[in-house]
Amino acid sequence: MPKISEEHRAEKRQQIIAAMLRCVERDGFHKTTMAAVVEESGLSAGSVYTYFRGKNDIIRAIAESGLTGIAAAIQRLIPEKGSDQTTPPPEQAIETATQHLLDLAEELGVDLPRIALQTWAEAARDPEIHAVMAPEARRIRATWRTYAESAIESGLVRSDADPERIAMVLTGLLPGFILQRIMMGDVTPKVYAAGLADLLS
Repeated sequence: MPKISEEHRAEKRQQIIAAMLRCVERDGFHKTTMAAVVEESGLSAGSVYTYFRGKNDIIRAIAESGLTGIAAAIQRLIPEKGSDQTTPPPEQAIETATQHLLDLAEELGVDLPRIALQTWAEAARDPEIHAVMAPEARRIRATWRTYAESAIESGLVRSDADPERIAMVLTGLLPGFILQRIMMGDVTPKVYAAGLADLLS
């Protein structure tokens, strides 16, 4: 029997994850079943269960993959030692992070803000989902802290500022953007960033 290549495994896993995202976007977490994911994926039940034992396994894979790429998008704003790159001001950093989320949603063909909101709601009621999602949230906040340290060092923020407290606020701005995007629909990355700039000026 021929061995399945790692590339083939990765493609199948991604196919199942994408199916899960579409199901959650359409039906919500509670109504999304493994049977629905199997049907949406176009694979056999046996194939899906080869890669994931259940719904929570897929959610864990989504969380551990850092699917939204927010932490990576923030990290790219932080200059490496010895580089000519400059640290952007907080409003530009927030615009980059929020725009990245919308660009990725378009690329994946799903409403990531809506899926994120449903994920947080599920994490608030399900300890197992909370345990899966919390490490990614901590990773995002840790990256914002590194950004804050760079912003302080660059003189963009006062020298006695606490980078951990700044990281908490910047982390909180992302869910705020998502919530307003869903509930009111009139917020854009550029407008949101301009509001932050007005507040900080």
